[in-house]
Amino acid sequence: MIIDKDTAQQTAGLLLQINAIKLQPKDPFTWASGWKSPIYCDNRIVLSFPPIRNFVRSSMSKAIEKKFGKPDVIAGVATGAIGIGALVAEYLGLPFIYVRPEPKSHGRQNQIEGFLEPGQNVVVVEDLISTGKSSLNAVKALKDAGVNVKGMIAIFSYGFDVAKTNFESEHIDLITLSNYENLLEKALETQYINTEEHTLLTSWNANPAKWQMA
Repeated sequence: MIIDKDTAQQTAGLLLQINAIKLQPKDPFTWASGWKSPIYCDNRIVLSFPPIRNFVRSSMSKAIEKKFGKPDVIAGVATGAIGIGALVAEYLGLPFIYVRPEPKSHGRQNQIEGFLEPGQNVVVVEDLISTGKSSLNAVKALKDAGVNVKGMIAIFSYGFDVAKTNFESEHIDLITLSNYENLLEKALETQYINTEEHTLLTSWNANPAKWQMA
């Protein structure tokens, strides 16, 4: 669920502007999963542009308070959301922790880095949602630590049905600044893509695992 239409459109435009999102329907990327994809998203680039970084930080922070109330702790998902999560925590005046994909193999073998107490209310910050698997892995680690995960907020979501199913099955509320639908609207409006490319991009999102260029 997006925060609101205006924020979704503005966020999409900013991500396209700084090439955090690239659309190449006729020259697709190959993801680690092996999927052919006409879109590549790296929201860590946001951190390199102060005005856009500040927009994302304030938009996320205000949305967290409106949707979830002020939590005790902000948690970022490593590695992509560590930077923006720390900025959100700073904006809200809250402690910050981050969650690794798995426990370290040495030292204290932590999966959660930072100070956390059982019973605390936590909101998780992500940069990008695809299937939701890695994001929900972080949620599981936090729940295993005995905290109350109020929900998750991300910069962008591809809007896959599998992600919606995964979050619903884990009873985790997810909100995002923008999503694939609003991205395509903004890209078409600004002539970043044409109508033919829009059709290709829409067909990919409907069935990304089996998508082929026309």
